[in-house]
Amino acid sequence: MLMEFSEVEPDEACVCGGCSARRRARHLAVRSGHGASAQARGARRAAVLLAAVGSVLGGGGVASIASAAPRTDSSPLAADSPQGEVAGLFGEPVEARRSLAPQAATSRAEILRRAQGWVDQKVPYSMTKYWSDGYRQDCSGFVSMAWGLGSSQTTWTLPDFADRISKDDLQPGDALIYNNAKDPQGGSHTVLFGGWVDAAHTKYTALEQTRPGTTERSTPYAYWSNSGKYVPYRYKGLSQPMPAPDGDAFPGADRFGPGKVNDYVTRLGKLLVERGGGRFYREGPSPDWGEADRKATEAFQLAQGWRGAEADGYPGKDTWDFLVHHKGKDIPPAAGVPSPPPPPPQSAPPFPGADKFGPGKVNDYVTQLGRQLVQKGFGSFYQEGPSADWGEADRRNVEAFQRAQGWSGSEADGYPGPHTWRLLFS
Repeated sequence: MLMEFSEVEPDEACVCGGCSARRRARHLAVRSGHGASAQARGARRAAVLLAAVGSVLGGGGVASIASAAPRTDSSPLAADSPQGEVAGLFGEPVEARRSLAPQAATSRAEILRRAQGWVDQKVPYSMTKYWSDGYRQDCSGFVSMAWGLGSSQTTWTLPDFADRISKDDLQPGDALIYNNAKDPQGGSHTVLFGGWVDAAHTKYTALEQTRPGTTERSTPYAYWSNSGKYVPYRYKGLSQPMPAPDGDAFPGADRFGPGKVNDYVTRLGKLLVERGGGRFYREGPSPDWGEADRKATEAFQLAQGWRGAEADGYPGKDTWDFLVHHKGKDIPPAAGVPSPPPPPPQSAPPFPGADKFGPGKVNDYVTQLGRQLVQKGFGSFYQEGPSADWGEADRRNVEAFQRAQGWSGSEADGYPGPHTWRLLFS
């Protein structure tokens, strides 16, 4: 009797000999590398055939073999990102135990910087091509690149480099991984976690490699499809773990300002309430940055005798240090030192035209734009003060302001239009 069998993935929960053999075959095939893919596939098929025959003849744990099911994702935003196999830089073969070797330390900032580089370049998606940095241009190659692994791994081997964490532990630079046993290469996917978009933790910024190229977008947790099957992981090689919200280390100025939603904003508000700033909050401090946070911070800074840029209402290292170590003076009661009056409303200056901004542009409007971005709390990309020469720092600061309004795609391209200009100067 002629018997034909289709290749399927072993049930992870089954402990029978057949499934164990198939799991070993899959494991070796995934680790075997780019150059041996045909041989690996042959080994997998042979293992499946032997396991199935043993099951049919010996009455083992597998009663029947079914064809691999196609993907059933119905969302128009479902990932379309099949992945290649484990490979070294530029597709060079790697040893099977490569994923068990110690990895070079990196920081969250470095992970996000590398990932943003692909986002900015819109690296085209490919499961066979390798980008100029040597990494494969698919989803697992993208995370491998961001983590600095020195090889392109797969969604099945990336967990070897990471620790499993919970949703509540997710921080920028961590990864969400979904492995589909029925379609290991075409149905699995991974994305980088870029931070929560809302206080309820229902949406986050995902940086990912999918067709047609690298993208960054607000994404429902855990993903558009197969949401309950994504698992959070943290790279083991982190050299500078992000400080906990209840720690003493200053988390960075980029944690505070319009559009920011995180636990550091909550802790700032609680510290300010302890120092006499409760009157600025109609409701208790929350993760959403608001005008109450800015006014309470400003009042605390003024109480220390600081003025000008030192009392702009946005916490820096000194403000944070004074608050967490209970240094300096408390915020005086309203009867003693009234809160500074708000500045009179100003109408936005006329938009000078989109042709005044972009690469090669040098004019006073670029300076005016940069100064207003700094005043609004969106100047973190300037290494020097704003100037008349348009640069990448201007574009990234404008993009940050646009994203804070909830915009994405072409609406957050980093180039000011009339609407951006009006909101920025309002």
